[in-house]
Amino acid sequence: MNIHKEGYPTLMIAGGILLLLNGLIHFLAPASTLFYVLLLCSIVLYGFLMSFFRIPKLSFEISNNKQILAPAEGRIVVIEETHESEYFEDERMQISIFMSPLNVHVNRSPINGTVKYTKYHPGKYLVAWHPKSSTENERFTSVIAYQGKETNPDSSTNPEVLVRQIAGKLARKITNYLEVGKNVNHGQEIGFIKLGSRVDIFLPLGTKINVELEQRVKGGQTVIAELV
Repeated sequence: MNIHKEGYPTLMIAGGILLLLNGLIHFLAPASTLFYVLLLCSIVLYGFLMSFFRIPKLSFEISNNKQILAPAEGRIVVIEETHESEYFEDERMQISIFMSPLNVHVNRSPINGTVKYTKYHPGKYLVAWHPKSSTENERFTSVIAYQGKETNPDSSTNPEVLVRQIAGKLARKITNYLEVGKNVNHGQEIGFIKLGSRVDIFLPLGTKINVELEQRVKGGQTVIAELV
């Protein structure tokens, strides 16, 4: 199992604390029921942390550069037309993916393109499925302008996709690796969110949607939509 770089500090600290705690109990009460229960709980907890920070191998084929990949692993909780007020200031198609603590929390680029906008917003920590979490929670917004063989790299009319990483009730750290002007590819890692959280993606109206509510998707693998 490959471990994400964001997990190294957490795993080292948690491992050190668990080792010290188990060592202390073993010293005070060796071979006791308490020691074996604590040891079992420690193994389960550490195994969960390792699973949380895992990086699976991607396996996907893009048959059309206009295909839009899921930016995160999880469950589709929103598919609706809505007003996006931070960047576009117009109507967009929103798809939201809820990530539980059991999901992979690596976030990936949904398209090939150039980063046009990035901004971090401090905020609240409402539960990730709350309707206002998209605008009131701590979040990081990125906008990527699609680029394909048929587009002009310098054109301001290229379709743009907004990806918003949102902190949840448990998630208190959002990492984003994008910079304005940077080129990204389908499925390329763009960030990471710790623990339960959500990712919203805003697409141009008329985009062909390929997913349904409650559908489970894989980040960087599931084709959730297609630009037209």
